[in-house]
Amino acid sequence: MPVPFKICGVKTPATLSAAIASGAAHIGFNFFPPSPRFLSPASAAPLIAQVPPGVGRVAVLVAPDDDLITAVLAAGIDILQFHNAAPDRLAAIRQRHGRAVWLAAGVKTSADIAAAEMAAGPADLLLLDAKAPNDAPLPGGNGLAFDWRLLVNNRPQRRFGLAGGLTVATVADAIRRVAPALVDVASGVEDGAGVKSVEKIMAFAAQVRDA
Repeated sequence: MPVPFKICGVKTPATLSAAIASGAAHIGFNFFPPSPRFLSPASAAPLIAQVPPGVGRVAVLVAPDDDLITAVLAAGIDILQFHNAAPDRLAAIRQRHGRAVWLAAGVKTSADIAAAEMAAGPADLLLLDAKAPNDAPLPGGNGLAFDWRLLVNNRPQRRFGLAGGLTVATVADAIRRVAPALVDVASGVEDGAGVKSVEKIMAFAAQVRDA
């Protein structure tokens, strides 16, 4: 079976349709205002409503307050993906709302992988991304990749996904090297910051299937 994949940062009906047609297992909606992929819960709701049953509707959140979590769930989200959330915060949210929670964590070294595994706590999925530069405004979605070979001898002892710098040209090799439970792409299927390409979405899906 092909590795499930997530198309993250969808903003338009056309690219949502492409993501669904491509066979994406999950579609991500970004609720972090500094991101070029940002949508408010109100503007995302009509798109989320078009996601068919069986396809995960994922909220990308960075240190959100409780009001934002409530709003994205009301918009139709069923998976909460956090950047910068402590294990006790993840556990409390998971228990309160009864929804799956993911933790995205930045990686540059083997030590980062071990730290991410500890930080994930009760998360249903640990999403390993490239560590953002210190001056980067975004914790992820920067088009950067980490050295996936680090995972060959340092695999987390839990379900994990791979993100960060994946493209049509690199995703098949990443899958073969790492065998993640999920691959996640945002900038790698864009023509510009926040501008998804239907053609790149479909080509990315084809590479995932070929891997």
